[in-house]
This record gives sequence, structure tokens and C-alpha cells, in this order.
Amino acid sequence: MSGYILAIDQGTTSSRAIIFDADRKIVGIGQKEFRQIFPHDGWVEHDPEEIWQSVVATIRTALSKANIEARDVAAIGITNQRETTLIWDRKTGNPIHNAIVWQDRRTSAFCSSLRDAGKESIFTEKTGLLLDPYFSGTKIKWLLDNVDGARARAEKGELAFGTIDSFLIWRLTKGKVHATDATNACRTMIYNIEDNRWDEELLGILDIPANLLPQVKDCADDFGTTDSELFGAEIKIRGVAGDQHAATIGQACFEPGMLKSTYGTGCFAVLNTGSDLVRSQNRLLTTIAYRLNGQTTYALEGSIFIAGAAVQWIRDGLKLVQNASDTGPLARKADPSQNVYMVPAFVGLGAPWWDAEARGAIYGLTRNSGPAEIAKAALEAVCYQTRDLLSAMRKDWDQHGDTVLRVDGGMVASDWTMQFLADILDAPVDRPTILETTAIGAAWLAGTTVGLWPDQTEFAASWARDKRFESKMDEKTRTAKLAGWNLAMRRTLLT
Repeated sequence: MSGYILAIDQGTTSSRAIIFDADRKIVGIGQKEFRQIFPHDGWVEHDPEEIWQSVVATIRTALSKANIEARDVAAIGITNQRETTLIWDRKTGNPIHNAIVWQDRRTSAFCSSLRDAGKESIFTEKTGLLLDPYFSGTKIKWLLDNVDGARARAEKGELAFGTIDSFLIWRLTKGKVHATDATNACRTMIYNIEDNRWDEELLGILDIPANLLPQVKDCADDFGTTDSELFGAEIKIRGVAGDQHAATIGQACFEPGMLKSTYGTGCFAVLNTGSDLVRSQNRLLTTIAYRLNGQTTYALEGSIFIAGAAVQWIRDGLKLVQNASDTGPLARKADPSQNVYMVPAFVGLGAPWWDAEARGAIYGLTRNSGPAEIAKAALEAVCYQTRDLLSAMRKDWDQHGDTVLRVDGGMVASDWTMQFLADILDAPVDRPTILETTAIGAAWLAGTTVGLWPDQTEFAASWARDKRFESKMDEKTRTAKLAGWNLAMRRTLLT
């Protein structure tokens, strides 16, 4: 058998392809950014063709850098930005509209009308989610209602819906496979996570034809093979998981009580609750962590919409730094006597607040405030929001004992940020030696399916820590900082 595994990591701002050898070492990487499209305030779109071309280009780059050919790759694992919604023509494979991104808020009013009609409890009971424009269901309805002829074509069976994973599988297999996995399905707001099926009642409420929907498979499963014309040989597709679920797997959080947080465009904390489907009383999400061999493992998740995106705003919007990595060193220069707080609600607030209409704000500015104080406030905001999520998790499920947070994503390379995170959590923060946890999670799904990579137990045993950050902040300082943060949050929610 060929000794390489290819992970496709299709994210919110870029696509990446990473090739691992049989020892799980990276031997080739390709990466390509693509446009963020903002048609109106609160709307976010991607061009599906740009995403597709970026994925193809990065795969070819990774193969070239690894100095291998497609026939040397044993299998592909796919991980993707979740909830981002596409509908395409089954005959041509052409999308009927730009992809509506998970950050998009265009269906806020419709979600509010459903809540006012008393429908939220139905959705939450069946899907573990709240009624929010974040999820795919109301995006699907918007596309059917607003693209000329879409609803009639959907009812005739001419169209297909998918999240990004489904779209890539369709394109990679040249339309032979229309499928998704349980972790992506569970984020659509139309998938019953207890019964593991598309839910007819929810489809009826949102007026979505069932014939639009993909087949739902396990995370490690047969998703077809790539068309040989793409890369010169067929490659098996054997693993799929949404990005946060892939990161949970990549962090080897296989035991109930294990907790990880990923810091990318947004921040997502996931607590493994095993076979226990915990229904949150604190406005967290109940979700499928992963489904393997037909067995579902559940999780509590807290979603923060803006994390690394705040750093991007500092770089691209305010132009305070040239590179995102400069934000940490700039924050170190901040005046410690100033208490500046940023609430990065650029696209509303996620868990545990769920305010789609909130917008970003900065509090505590003085004449002496400058770039360093703003950079520091942006990084600290991610840590404060993580604290809010973990506090809610403790209230919902108290069986996980002392918290040790495993972290990954671009922001965790900053020692300054990770130290403040440990300080404000008053808990250890573990950074792994392999930061590509999302990609390696997808790769493990594919690699273990074809028998090239180790099973769950051996894979978990191989997880290694690069550095542990322990809290050094005294309780008086922590309490004062949290009081300032909570005041900033209350003021933002009241505006």
C-alpha cells in the first residue's frame, strides 16, 4: 500500500492540502487564500469556484513539494469550515449562488420570527442547536426563496445541497457521490442527532425538500474516489469531519471530560461527553463530536465567531501591524495600568450570549491609549470569551473534574496569549507538538480506515505536549479583570 495520507483542510479564509507520511510527519503543504465577499452589512459569502480551484491547486502543490504522485497517496481525509451552505445543479455541478458563509447573518429576522412562533424548543430538542443564522438550515431556505427558480428546481430533484465537504466530494468524484458525515450534518439545524437522520418535521418547518440532501456517513467511511483526470490517478476518500470535530480527534480527545479549544478565524471549545447527550441549560450547543463504526460520541460546544478574525482586522482594517504574528509582541508593549476591553462582536455574539444583532465595541480608551492597548485588548478578548464558555460547560456537565485545556490553531503560537489564557482560566493550558491538529484529525480518519495509521488507543498515546502554561495571576487581579470584561459585555448587549 502507498504510504502517504492527504488531508484537505478547507477553511474560512484559505484552503490547505497537507501530506503526511506513514510516520505521521508532514512532507508537503500547499496553501491558498481566497476572497471574502461582503455584499451587505452582516452578509458574508465565498465564491465556490474559487474554493474549488484553491483546493485543486493546493493538492497539486503539496504533491509537488512532497515529491510524490497521486498514486502514492493511500487515502484522502477532508476537514472543512462548517455550516457554510451551497446549492448546486446536479447535472453540471455549478452552484446556483455564492456560498453563504457560517458567519453570515442575513437570516436573523427569520430566526427571530421562528423564535417568536415558539419553534426554538423543537429545533433544540432534535438538533442540540439554537435558532441562529449561524447554522445551515435557514441559509438553505434563503437560497430556495431568493434565487430565481431554485425552489421549483429543488422540488424536481435537479439541485443538491451540501456543506463544503459535500461540494468537494461531489467535485472530486465528478458527481458520483453526494454525501456528508455526521459531524457536518449535525450543524445544519435539520439533522436529528439522537436518531441520526434528517428530520422530516424540521424540513417541513423550513420548507426544504428532502431530495436536496446528501447521504450521511460515519466520519471514517467510504466517500468514493477522486476522478483520475484531476491528479493523474484515483485516490480514495476515506475520512470527513467538520473542522472542530477533526481538531477534537487530532487532539486525541477521545475520553469523556477531555476538552479542546481551537483558535482560528473563530474560537471553538469542545467538551467530550461520551455517549451522554447533554442538553445544555446555559445556551451551549449539544453536538456530535464524531461517529465511528456506527457509534456516536457527543459533545458540548461553545462557539465564538471572532478570534483570529480580530487579529486580521487589526492587521488589515486598522493596519496596526504588518503580520498577524506581530500582534503578540505589540500587546506586550501595552501600558499595564490601562484597562481597555474589546468585545469583537463584528458579526454578532455566539455562545453563551447568542445575540445576532450585537456589534463590536472597545471600552476604556483614554488619550494615552494606542495600538499596543488595542492589540492587547483583542488578544485578551479571546481568552475572556473562552472563560465564559468553560464556565457554562462546568454548569452543564460537572463530571469532567479539573480542567486541562488542549489548544490548537494559529493563535496558540503566541506564548503571551496562551499565558494570559491560563491566567484568566486559572487552569493549565496544553499546547501540542503538532499544531496541525485539524488536518491530522482528518488524516487519521482516512489513515486508520485504510489500515495505514494506528487505532484510536495507539493514536491517543502518541499525542505529545510542546508546552504547558500554568496560571501565574493572583486571584484579586483575575477578579478585577473579569469584572471589567463582564461590564463591557453587559454594555455591548444593551446597545
